[in-house]
Amino acid sequence: MSVGTPIDRIEGRLKVTGAADYASDRILDGMLYGVPVGSTIAAGRVLRVDATDALAVPGVVAVYDHTNIGTLHSHGSSSLKTGIVDEHRAPLSGDDVQYYGQYVALVVAQTLEAATEGAAFVHVTYAPGAVHNAPITTDEGERKVGSHRGNPDKAFAASAITVDQTYRTPVETHNPIELHATVAAWEGDSVTLYETSQAVVNHQRVLAQMLGVSLDKVRVFTHYLGSGFGGKLWPWAQSPLAAAAARRLGQPVKIVVTREQMFMNVGHRPQTVQRVRISADADGRLTSLQHDSTNHTNMLDDYDENCSEATTYFYSVPNLRVTSGLAKRNVGSPTSMRGPGAVPGLFATESALDELAVALNMDPLALRLRNVPQRDEGLDIPFTSCHVGECYELGAKKFGWQQRTAAVGSMQRDGMILGWGMAGCSWIADRLDCEVRVELNPDSARVFCATQDIGTGTYTMLAQIASDALGIPVGHISVSIGDSSLPPGPMSGGSMATASVIPPTIAACKDALHKRKSASAEETVVGYGRSDGTFGGEPKKSSHSFGAHFIEVTWQPEIARLRVRRVVTVIDGGRIINPKTARNQIEGAIVFGVGMALFEETRYDPRTAAPLNRNFADYVVASNADHPSMDVTFLDYPDYDLNPLGARGVGEIGLAGIAAAITSAVHHATGVRVRDLPVSIEDLLAP
Repeated sequence: MSVGTPIDRIEGRLKVTGAADYASDRILDGMLYGVPVGSTIAAGRVLRVDATDALAVPGVVAVYDHTNIGTLHSHGSSSLKTGIVDEHRAPLSGDDVQYYGQYVALVVAQTLEAATEGAAFVHVTYAPGAVHNAPITTDEGERKVGSHRGNPDKAFAASAITVDQTYRTPVETHNPIELHATVAAWEGDSVTLYETSQAVVNHQRVLAQMLGVSLDKVRVFTHYLGSGFGGKLWPWAQSPLAAAAARRLGQPVKIVVTREQMFMNVGHRPQTVQRVRISADADGRLTSLQHDSTNHTNMLDDYDENCSEATTYFYSVPNLRVTSGLAKRNVGSPTSMRGPGAVPGLFATESALDELAVALNMDPLALRLRNVPQRDEGLDIPFTSCHVGECYELGAKKFGWQQRTAAVGSMQRDGMILGWGMAGCSWIADRLDCEVRVELNPDSARVFCATQDIGTGTYTMLAQIASDALGIPVGHISVSIGDSSLPPGPMSGGSMATASVIPPTIAACKDALHKRKSASAEETVVGYGRSDGTFGGEPKKSSHSFGAHFIEVTWQPEIARLRVRRVVTVIDGGRIINPKTARNQIEGAIVFGVGMALFEETRYDPRTAAPLNRNFADYVVASNADHPSMDVTFLDYPDYDLNPLGARGVGEIGLAGIAAAITSAVHHATGVRVRDLPVSIEDLLAP
C-alpha cells in the first residue's frame, strides 16, 4: 500500500536541482517587462500622470494609466462557481485612490531594468483626501450576529467565575519566498497566463470576466508554487494588468511584484480586535461564551475574517453568542492567510480559557477535558469524528504535563525559568467539486486534474492514491496538474484539496480498470471520475479536524531572552495519506505560529497609512534559530463520511492554537498576560 507510507515528494529532485519551472522563471520570445507604479497617498484622486520622462528612458515602450489601459471589468461576483477575488475593483479603472501603494500606472519596457527606471520617472499629481487609519474597536461597524443559543448574558451575570477580556492580533503579511508573478501571452483572441496561483480554475474564471472574453479563451498554468499561505488563492492586480498590456502591445508581458509591493497590493491577514466573555461554575463547566470580533477591511470591499469560525462547536457550552463587525480603513484588501478565522479566533478564545483556568485555580488541561463537546452544539448535529480529548491526553503524556507546577516562575532548568502552556486547535474538513481523468497504459498510468501543488505534496499524494487504486507502483504513476485546461479541480486552500481529489481519483481508476477488461493488452484506456463538494452545504454531520499543542518557553530575565524551546502536537486529522509531507505541514505551521506569537506585525504610518516595515529587514519572521524542538503525532481515525480513504487536510490546523499556547506559557514563566500580539520584550519588562 502506498497510502499511509512516508514517501518522498516525486517532484523533489526537480525542485532541488532547479528544474522545476515557476511563473517568474518563464521567458517567452519577445517578452516585455512591466513594473507597476504605486500611489504615494492612501486616499484621494489622481489628477495627472506625467509619463514624459519615463518614456524617454531607453527601452521603455509604453506607460499605461486609467486613461489608456483599455477596458478591464471589475469582478462583481464572489463564489467558487463564478470566481472569487478579494479586491473586486479592476486595476487602473478610475482616478480615485483607496490605499497607499495602489497601482496608478504601469511601465512596460524591453528589460526589467528599463521598466524599473521608467517607473521611477513617472510623475503623478494627486488631490489627497482624508485618511481613515485609526485603531479598530470591538463595537465598530454594523454588528452581525452569528450563532446564538441559550441566554449568554443572563448566564454570565449569574456566574461567580468569569473572564471578560479583549485580545488583539495585528496585520500579518504573507511573505512566501516566491513573489507574486504573471506572464501573459496572447495568441489571437486567446490568452495564456503563467501564474503564481493556489487555484488555477478560479483564476481562469476571474480573468475571463475581467478581460471580457469567454472562459475557453483563458488558460492558466501553475506548475509549481513557492508557497502562498492563502495569499495566492485569488487573483491580484498584476495579473489583469499584464494581460491587458500584452493584448495592447501584441507581445508577452511579465510582471513580478516586488517584496515591498507584497505589503500593499496582494493582501494580508487583517487586524482583529476580539472581546471574549466566558463563565464557568465552580467545577469548571462552562456556562456561557460570548465572542465579539471586528476586523479591518478596505474601503470598497467587505472582507470578513470570521474569527468565530471554531467558537460555535469547539467547546460544550449551553449559552453562546458570536457577533462580528467590519471596520473600513484606507488599506489594501485583506485576504485569507493560513487558517483564516480560526487562527486569530482561537488565539482569543483559547487565551480566555487559560485565564479562566487561573481564575478557577484549575489545571488548563483539566478545564479543557471537562468541556470537550460530544456533538456540534452550534449546528446541533453529530460530528463525523472527534477525538480532541485523546489529543489532549496523549499530548500531555508525551510532553510530561503531569510534572507542571502551577505557580508563576516556579519551574526552572539550567538557570532558566520555564513556562508551560497548552491550547486546543481545530479546522474545517470539507470537499470541493472535482473531476479527474486517468490514462491507463499496460504498465503505467497518468492522472490529470486542474488542481495545483503549492508545496504541500499534491503531486505525490495523487500518485499514491492512484497507485493503490490501480495496483501499479508509485514510480509508474505520473501526474499532470497546474493547468486550467485539465478536468476542473479544487483550489489549494482551506485544507480541502486532498479530501476533494480522493473520490474522483479512485472513481477514475476504477473506470479505467473496468474498461481495461474489454481493451487489448497494448491499448491505452481512459477513466473518468467526478465528485460534488460538501463546502457551503447543509451537512447532516459536522466534519472537522482537531488537535492539541503543548509548549515550553524559556525566560532569562537578566538578559531579557524569551525562546520557544519545545512543542508537542497531536493531531486528529483522519487518515494520513503521506506522514512525511503531513508532518512537514504541521511543523511548518508551528514555526509560522512562533512568528505570529513573537515577531510578525505590519505597522502603518498613522498619518499616511503607508506600511512602515515593508521589507525583510524590518518585518521579522521566524528564522532557523527560532525553530523549537517539535514532536508531531497523528491519531489514526479515518473519517469515511468525508471520502473513501477517510482523509482530512492538515495544512492549516497546525497553526491554530499555537499563539495562545505560547502566550499561556509566557504567562506561566513571567506572570505577564499578553493579549495583544506579538509578544514584545517591552511587555515582559514592564513594571
